Amino acid sequence: MVNSNTVKLTSLSSKGGCGCKIGPADLDQVLRKLPSANPNPNVLVGLDTSDDAGVYKLSDDIAMVQTVDFFTPIVDDPYAFGQIAATNAISDVYAMGGKPVTALNIVAFPISTLNKSILSDILRGAGDKLKEAGIALVGGHSIDDQEPKFGLAVTGVVHPDKVRTNTGAKPGDKLILTKPIGVGILTTSIKNGLLHNDEIERVTNVMTTLNKTASEAMSEYDVHACTDVTGFGLLGHASEMAKGSDVGLSIYYDQVPVLPRVKELAEAGSVPGGTKNNFEHLVDSITFPETMDQYDQWILCDAVTSGGLLISLSDQDANPLLQDLRNKGVEAQIIGEVTDGNTGNIIVHKD
Repeated sequence: MVNSNTVKLTSLSSKGGCGCKIGPADLDQVLRKLPSANPNPNVLVGLDTSDDAGVYKLSDDIAMVQTVDFFTPIVDDPYAFGQIAATNAISDVYAMGGKPVTALNIVAFPISTLNKSILSDILRGAGDKLKEAGIALVGGHSIDDQEPKFGLAVTGVVHPDKVRTNTGAKPGDKLILTKPIGVGILTTSIKNGLLHNDEIERVTNVMTTLNKTASEAMSEYDVHACTDVTGFGLLGHASEMAKGSDVGLSIYYDQVPVLPRVKELAEAGSVPGGTKNNFEHLVDSITFPETMDQYDQWILCDAVTSGGLLISLSDQDANPLLQDLRNKGVEAQIIGEVTDGNTGNIIVHKD
């Protein structure tokens, strides 16, 4: 049995974090073959718009938000892995403008080959993050599996009139991003042994920061659309917003917050397969400047784990919200705007 002091969790799977997602092109082929669901007036958000969570109306005052997310280890420390997985799963509820209230653990673990203390540490990390978010753990399910995986099913509540979706962006809106990108490239570098301890701590802090503060701040404004940036990358989730809202987007690369050393490590070969898959899926709907090299394009498509919120709101409200976010310690930045041309597509600008 492998003990907790010698195991390198990221070596136990070929992919990690949200990079484990089935690629968007393959997923599209699968989902389009599903029969249409029977119409239900209580389903406020379902499968139609690739949104972050489902929303079901329970009464005139309460709607239920439901989501599930799990993946293989993205860092080697079990406690940190549990924190990251929990933060990532909870994020979908925040993106919908909801308050998460309960959670169920989802566990796959090689119980006969890895020390049980590793699983205990994973669960402890998740539990501490649930406490921070004010969420009650009400159960879970586990299986014996050769490749460890962990995540949560999370339920939240929101007023039916205050649901935030990824489909309401309006021309003239500004786009705010609340966390830096480049996480996929950095976590691949962890697996490849290329990051120093302080760099691992920095990217871990990004992934374990709840979107609670950002979600609560945006609730004070007339937000037109919101999504969280995860496995399909910044441009992937922005593309879903553009298509769902029937608008175009302009993204200003030099304004996008990117974690330190990301481009250097991408040039060294630490670009995850999920990031390249995202790029290939998006390339026909994104216009990149001729001066932008392949690495910068990949960074914008990088498969993020536990990323920030991408918020679309009026030009008038954007700077006040940005200031509120920064005053509360959120690394937010205005990164682009919504346009009424180029519907469903994104134009990237770079100085």
